[in-house]
Amino acid sequence: MEALIAGLAIPLAPASLALAAQSTGRRLILVELSGANDGLNTVVPIKDERYHEIRPSIGMRANEVFSIGKGLALHNALTPLADAWQAGDLSIIQGLGYPGQNRSHFKSIALWETGGDGSKAGKTGWLTEDIENMIGAENLDAHGVSLDGGMGIFASSSGLWLSMTSLNQFSSLGETTERFASNSINGKVANPALAIMLDRGQALNTAMSRISKKITRMRPNSQLRFDAGDLGRQAAMAAQLIDAGIDAPVLKIKIDGFDTHENQTWRHRDLLQDLGRALAGLRQALMDSGHWENTLIMTYSEFGRRAVENESGGTDHGTAAPHFMMGGAVSGGIWGVHPDLGALNEGDMAYTMDYRSVYDLVLAEWFGLPENRFKGFSSSTMNGILTA
Repeated sequence: MEALIAGLAIPLAPASLALAAQSTGRRLILVELSGANDGLNTVVPIKDERYHEIRPSIGMRANEVFSIGKGLALHNALTPLADAWQAGDLSIIQGLGYPGQNRSHFKSIALWETGGDGSKAGKTGWLTEDIENMIGAENLDAHGVSLDGGMGIFASSSGLWLSMTSLNQFSSLGETTERFASNSINGKVANPALAIMLDRGQALNTAMSRISKKITRMRPNSQLRFDAGDLGRQAAMAAQLIDAGIDAPVLKIKIDGFDTHENQTWRHRDLLQDLGRALAGLRQALMDSGHWENTLIMTYSEFGRRAVENESGGTDHGTAAPHFMMGGAVSGGIWGVHPDLGALNEGDMAYTMDYRSVYDLVLAEWFGLPENRFKGFSSSTMNGILTA
């Protein structure tokens, strides 16, 4: 119970702002590549001889990739995304990173999720404050829902941010809060801590009730299955919630296993295969349900990996990495500057774009919040990446 309502409170955003924001119907699906994805073997500078020099064992070969232009190629495991690429629904943002790179998984993912850097961490999730101030709780089922259980990116002292890992939880949690309510007498609770929990639980119960009713009205053929491991399960669940009409502007899913210090070749291939299949399946499902144009999908990870391979057939913790952005309103293509492999710093690539410029883009251009906390990181490099 406590884990499910962490960060829960009744939002205080003005109703007028809520109505204006909700009328757009836009949503964001965040995809965490946990463990730090190797960007160089994902978006491959296949024509750069320096790439092959620093990766003689694990470097991708021409028959293991498909070209996307500008001397770059995608790992063949991502072939399921070829249709999205050809349709202009997939963009690749290169060289994302931040000053003073921290190589701790725990600390760096916390920085990415709160919008910090090597000198300063954020206190809340990078989008929680802006989303809460934009949208009124009375018009939403939730501000956001984590479908993998992780809540770091939703860290907040207010707002309705939920953690659910199965559809059954949405319908069963109401019974739990009702049992808690039975501890009160005439609506009053002697224990202050329990009273706070009951208040928070009541807000959660109301949200769960609304969501549960919508889930029970789901179409009979909505039991989606994507052949993409646990990420596929989460992606299918996201598509089902959206199709059921769940009002939550942010959803989060995650795929684990990208900490490829050894035996990277086959491990990375399998991970990218699940990623490609899950995102392709999610795209098709959202197109079928009519939600592709108002959905934006974005990947993120704690850091990239070293450009130079290690002696165990893998890569160690590094710095810059590319990330994907997908959606019907995305202007597909390659954005930003690929890090220079001829200017490595102790085997690491120098980042070419502060990742917080992507956060400003999402908040300003997608959610219509130009006065967001990352507006100082605005980058003209990405002008036009979102077409609507």
